[in-house]
Amino acid sequence: MGVVFFTTFLDLLGVGIIIPIIAPLFLDVQHHLLPDHYSFSDRTVMMGLLISSFSFMQFFGSSFLGALSDRFGRKKVLFASIAGTAIGYLILASGIELGMPVLLFAGRMLNGFCAGNLAVIYSAIADISTPEEKSKNFGLVGAAFGIGFVIGPFMGGQLADDELVSWFTYATPFWVAASLSLLNLVLIALRFTETIGQKVNRSLNFTKGIINLKTAFTHPQLRIVFLISFLFIFGFTFFTQFIQVYLIEAFDYKQSDIGQLFAYMGIWIALTQGGIIRPISKRFAPLKTLRFSLVFLAIAMLGLLLPNSSWQLFLVLPFVSIFQGLTSPNITATVSNIASSDIQGEILGINQSVSAFAQLMPPLIGGVLVGFDIRMPIFGSACFILMAWLVLQRLSFKQEAQAKP
Repeated sequence: MGVVFFTTFLDLLGVGIIIPIIAPLFLDVQHHLLPDHYSFSDRTVMMGLLISSFSFMQFFGSSFLGALSDRFGRKKVLFASIAGTAIGYLILASGIELGMPVLLFAGRMLNGFCAGNLAVIYSAIADISTPEEKSKNFGLVGAAFGIGFVIGPFMGGQLADDELVSWFTYATPFWVAASLSLLNLVLIALRFTETIGQKVNRSLNFTKGIINLKTAFTHPQLRIVFLISFLFIFGFTFFTQFIQVYLIEAFDYKQSDIGQLFAYMGIWIALTQGGIIRPISKRFAPLKTLRFSLVFLAIAMLGLLLPNSSWQLFLVLPFVSIFQGLTSPNITATVSNIASSDIQGEILGINQSVSAFAQLMPPLIGGVLVGFDIRMPIFGSACFILMAWLVLQRLSFKQEAQAKP
């Protein structure tokens, strides 16, 4: 678990570094990445398109890489995907330096496809975990996410701040992210031990993501769980992708401020998934935990609309982080527990396809909505998470009814 944890940490550290950069990059008229005549709404729509391009490619990459790891092993596929991630960051950095948005889209799409390796990481954990250990071990990966998001956004915000170092630019975090990916390749080559017991000769198909969606939402045992996962991720994506715009416009945040705020959230997520979730997972099954974590997460989202000054945000964000930290690994554990051991990669690949599909539309919708009111994406986030909770209530009621003699 230690190597898997550190591999995930380095991967997510690279992702975290660029979080504070995208919104300021597109909204900064002084940078001239986009034509000067572009309005605020034009810029947010372009930002939404860039974010969606990542999810579009992740949609195809996650199921493909998950099945590929069942066939050739977790180590080889993880190594190849992180090599692709490093190349993607180099393309992104070059696009910023040269002022070529087309390179940003190319690099982001390559990164999106390679981000399908989350299915490989989760499969590796499932390979070495009992059903009772899955919530705890998936929570450890969530802690790696959290720690990566503590250090990553803080580093990214500082690395893009030319007031701190004169030669820092918006491209600097991407050069550093590429370096971290190269370091991760060395770690995988030297320390990662293959986890899969028996490889399965699965057919490989780039359109498997579309087939996965059909499977996810038509299978009688899977569809309700995947619908809950879809609604949760759909809603939370509004928050993760447009809270930066809200911070910039409402509280005059710059990239270093955004990085510090995300780092603060990451601390709470890491504490939750590295510590709080353990005693909870011992006492409650994943579905029971979701019954309260989803509804309180929706309430916390609405609470983000109340602050009149930025310091008040720091009172609300711990609740968002804690309930998100409880929800995410328990949804993954619920999905994993449905699958037998020989199809973990495939089922978790389907889950990643659902996740990528859920992340595809919110940036496009949010890019339009935020042009009307900067608070609308956050309100939308709360609404969809609440819908996930309502579907969960139906699932829980159905299971309780079936359990009665």
